[in-house]
Amino acid sequence: MNLPDGPSRLRLDRAMDSLAVTFRGMTARSDETQCDCHWGSEEELALLKTPDVELDPDLLHRTWRAPDWTDHGAVLRRILPQFARALVGGLVEPLFGMDEVGLSFTRGHWQQWPAHQSAAVSEFLRAWWAHSLIEPDPAVPVYEVLALCAEASSVLGPWLGTWEALDHPVADRHLAEAAAHWEYDLLGDQLPWDTWHDADALRTELAGWLVRHAPARLRAQGAPEELLHRIRLIGLTGLARWEDPHWPGHRY
Repeated sequence: MNLPDGPSRLRLDRAMDSLAVTFRGMTARSDETQCDCHWGSEEELALLKTPDVELDPDLLHRTWRAPDWTDHGAVLRRILPQFARALVGGLVEPLFGMDEVGLSFTRGHWQQWPAHQSAAVSEFLRAWWAHSLIEPDPAVPVYEVLALCAEASSVLGPWLGTWEALDHPVADRHLAEAAAHWEYDLLGDQLPWDTWHDADALRTELAGWLVRHAPARLRAQGAPEELLHRIRLIGLTGLARWEDPHWPGHRY
């Protein structure tokens, strides 16, 4: 089966088409300002006030990452169709992690937009997540897409629920990769990405889900025993964790 051209890809393409239709003609506010020393030129700012003009990659990067727009939501609506395509294509490169992109969505308060606009954004995120889970070689690692979606939506459970309900070997392989990526932070009682939300609550939810859900599926994938022991240790606390014979000796 050619997964990139399957139903999940069709759903994702439709979601991106919906963004293009929904946000066609959007612009930043006419009185929007930005620092020409640190952000860019007046000519570049004028492009954000001009609808449907493609931005060069560097300008797109500076635009989504800037934290100090007067109306971040209007700026985000202006760039969303192009931004979504760049995200799916792996062309967006944050300095630290994709949680930065999720924070840009949060700053835009997209869930408070008119219903048809927020629905288009929600469907894009859900379609991209569903496709990433069964894409053998996604442009953005699944654990990074999860961080973005959790930060953008301020919740973790629905994204984990989609993963848990998906009985697919590729999704299980991504689970093994994610667990290996997360275990160091989770064993130190830290969330594996930066957040503006309740880090302790998100970390507890992620750790509990991983301990409950991952072992059986990873054993079926032939995951290393070392990784399975580290997941088990995430479910322990205090001395029970640190004095376990399989404690990996991490230093924090």
